[in-house]
Amino acid sequence: MRRATFTDTAVTYASIGGTLAPDLLRFPPKGYRPLERTVRLGSGEERFQLASKSLMTWGVQRGSGMTVTDLLDGTGQQYTGLVFDADGQAARDQKSEPDEAVFAADGTPYIVNGMSAHLTTKLGPFTIDAPVRVVYVIDEPDRLGFAYGTMAGHPASGEESFIIDRREDDSVWLTIRAFSRPSTWFYRLGWPFVRRQQAKITARYLRALHPIGAV
Repeated sequence: MRRATFTDTAVTYASIGGTLAPDLLRFPPKGYRPLERTVRLGSGEERFQLASKSLMTWGVQRGSGMTVTDLLDGTGQQYTGLVFDADGQAARDQKSEPDEAVFAADGTPYIVNGMSAHLTTKLGPFTIDAPVRVVYVIDEPDRLGFAYGTMAGHPASGEESFIIDRREDDSVWLTIRAFSRPSTWFYRLGWPFVRRQQAKITARYLRALHPIGAV
């Protein structure tokens, strides 16, 4: 797997990369509530490529009705496994060169490791601004996606991942995994309401990349 990780700028939780854990639903980080949802997007290489391009330019978020603003570049540094020197010793600098920046047709930069953004959405009568930072990126021939973690000011604390994979039967799927809890006492007071709104947003996430816009 080709994966980037980013920890130079603080997010509001400790278990960075926790959405990759295969047993997340059974053993989430202590105090956090886990979530996993999956939807089939279709089948074939074309569907995989179209969905991947949309995913990596914030298509899930925008397609769900969110506004994505204040995009800041990430490091783009990729972790590709240990690098050894001529003597067989692990090299001191394990970072490889970042990939060249890639942009969509409308100029939107593709999501890279360390990128930050503000996600704005309506929760009932309120407008919520949720700052996030991309904490890992997956880029494989038949599997692609990313996760972002919450930053200060987000109503929740935790991580959410969005992964598209093309399976052996040629079907294409989107999987959303997350763990979260209220970020402050203020949001704890209204957490049941926030959880209901989160469920609605997740349902919109699942529809955002679907070719007919509905699960």
